[in-house]
Amino acid sequence: MTSPAAQVLSRPFTLGRLTVPNRIVMSPMTRSFSPGGIPGEDVAAYYARRAAAGVGLIITEGTYVDHPSAGLDAAVPRFHGEEQLAGWSRVADAVHAAGGYIVPQLWHTGMVREPGQPPFPDAPAMGPSGLTLTGEEGRGHIMTRRDIDDVIGAFTQAASDAERIGFDGIEIHGAHGYLIDQFLWAHTNRRTDEYGGDAIQRTRFAAEVVEAVREVVSADFPVIFRFSQWKATDFEARLASSPDQLLAVLAPLADAGVSAFHASTRRYWEPAFEGSGLSLAAWAKKLTGKATVAVGSVGLNADLLAGSATAAGLEPLVERMARDEFDLVAVGRALLADPEWARKVLAGQVDDFVPFTREAEKTLF
Repeated sequence: MTSPAAQVLSRPFTLGRLTVPNRIVMSPMTRSFSPGGIPGEDVAAYYARRAAAGVGLIITEGTYVDHPSAGLDAAVPRFHGEEQLAGWSRVADAVHAAGGYIVPQLWHTGMVREPGQPPFPDAPAMGPSGLTLTGEEGRGHIMTRRDIDDVIGAFTQAASDAERIGFDGIEIHGAHGYLIDQFLWAHTNRRTDEYGGDAIQRTRFAAEVVEAVREVVSADFPVIFRFSQWKATDFEARLASSPDQLLAVLAPLADAGVSAFHASTRRYWEPAFEGSGLSLAAWAKKLTGKATVAVGSVGLNADLLAGSATAAGLEPLVERMARDEFDLVAVGRALLADPEWARKVLAGQVDDFVPFTREAEKTLF
């Protein structure tokens, strides 16, 4: 007999030109296994193994766009350069050969970057107001209009390259306190020009990125936008304190051409706002009408600060997905620990999951 989880998660879903066979997504997770920013055969095999085991859609680890200040780790893959893109093309081919679909996550770290960090040590950290996530001044460069145009161009080129080399869509990283999120968040955006001010003005940069991307990719090419309330240095941070405030952020992005919102939370089941049991992903769908991806401790009994975690039941997930509160669910650490996680869920073998440990983060298999 088919399990409730299998019944709900095995339903196909269409996003633009893409129809994935089920609702399971591999969440983007930074791995730092690409020396020189070049994903090798081991990276291709890592993703292809999850695709072969039934993951419907893979979102890659964050990949740096072609801007000197985008990164902070020489072993994180880059989405620019002949060797790097050739490596990514082989990754996409391997995932497709395994029966899966894959989109790259495009990333600029902004003011999270420390002075002197690779891959380009001479590049300054930069952000909307030159402030770190903790509000520290004097550590970075306040972006000029030229800087903004350059970064938009870098995202645009990466998106164009992704479609050209065979990826199935893209995800724009606008979460966790990185550059795009630094514009969205009032704490780090103190600008007094058209890119700062109220929530709608703070969304201008992100919307311009999406608009520029939309101009260079096909109309049905999926563009996913990842956002979050929490930041890397502050789990209690709030991008929006009410549904109306959230709509002010998401509506311009939806209008700019976002296909789906990926609502990053620590625990996918937690209510986003007082007075409602709806999660952040559910609110994003209700407010914008766009498809949404939920994520956060799926299948685990501990949050992302924990060093280990045993498998948790999927009953709350099944109940929410059966009500279509959100459309897709992204799985992170459970898939690191157990590459066969999706196959086991879809086969109803939920008692056979491999527990998560920190060792799973340190190896690529």
